[in-house]
Amino acid sequence: MLLAYLDEVGESGAFISRKHKHFNTSPGFGYAGFVIPDSNAREFGAIFTKEKRILFSKEFVSAANQGAWEIKGASVFRSKTPTYAPQNIRVFQNLCRQLIRLDGRLFYYVDEKPKGTPKQVSLDQDLVERRAMEEVLNRVCTAADARGENVMFMIDAINEDQRSKRLPNMYAHILGRAADKPEMRRAVEPPMHIDSELSASIQFADWVAAVIARAVEYQLLGNDDYQWVGEALWSQHSKIFTKESKLHFLTDRSIDDLHTWDLLKRQRPLKTPGSIIADPETAQKMERLFQASRSQKKP
Repeated sequence: MLLAYLDEVGESGAFISRKHKHFNTSPGFGYAGFVIPDSNAREFGAIFTKEKRILFSKEFVSAANQGAWEIKGASVFRSKTPTYAPQNIRVFQNLCRQLIRLDGRLFYYVDEKPKGTPKQVSLDQDLVERRAMEEVLNRVCTAADARGENVMFMIDAINEDQRSKRLPNMYAHILGRAADKPEMRRAVEPPMHIDSELSASIQFADWVAAVIARAVEYQLLGNDDYQWVGEALWSQHSKIFTKESKLHFLTDRSIDDLHTWDLLKRQRPLKTPGSIIADPETAQKMERLFQASRSQKKP
């Protein structure tokens, strides 16, 4: 059986720009995390806990409750992380290598949000959340079916009002879709909500969601501060994601959605259509050729 640990990417409210006074949180909304065989989940959780406590040893030692101590991904991965905390990236890279070794994969599904005030875009936050979660359920069940495995979903805890509202929708979606899509029968239960303080795996899902959020911002907003995400993970790009992972553009776009490791590419089809720079390796080779040609032209 597979275990899928997930956390939210961004938030479901309206978005205009990063500089807007009110609507500035995130250009997309969805979920990200990882899937792993249940037999390997405990080992990976132990690896994550050890690495986290070493990386943030000062914070851990001073924590009032070390057994329930966590550090959020939003604090671990920032725009200047490569400069001021490159060790955070190195630890995340190693955790991804360990995940792959244990037959796990990262997963993401994110919808681009239309820009505008709630009134301008006729915002229905419940609908935004429900549609994203339905796609997550569909895609993770498809991934599980391809491996001949059942799957259980674990999501970072939300408040009771949200949980009671969302759970029936998720349950109805799984049952309703199973009649035509047998892969939905791979879901053992509708998603369970778990307090991240009590689950190392949910904490890692939060780190993954933070990294994916930065990659999404790089793609949707053209924010060069987060180019480092693709650079950091590119060496593992061919194995790191389930093939069902996806960044879904608005339907009126004339470009294809981004799948799996396309999210890590330096090329941004939304911002730079027709760009020939496809990935960090190609970009670095072109830069070396450019610099070599310049030096040859000097007298």
